[in-house]
Amino acid sequence: MGKYDPLRDYLRRQQAGEFELTFAEIERKLGALLPNSANRPQWWTNVTDPSGSNVQREAWRAAGFEAFLVAGRDRVRFRRVQ
Repeated sequence: MGKYDPLRDYLRRQQAGEFELTFAEIERKLGALLPNSANRPQWWTNVTDPSGSNVQREAWRAAGFEAFLVAGRDRVRFRRVQ
């Protein structure tokens, strides 16, 4: 099981098309802390990385969502991809 699989599984169960989670809520779902780099918008990018280094991105994309950092709030908005 990958580190971000619990987040993927949680997102798959959601019915809402868009919602926000705090970093603390995400960390509880993961059972681990987010890295310090999660404070940067680039960490939440929805663009495919050819190097495959964005395993977190693969988690929310596999669940059918895009993620957007809410600046200055330690929150992330997840929006279902149409």
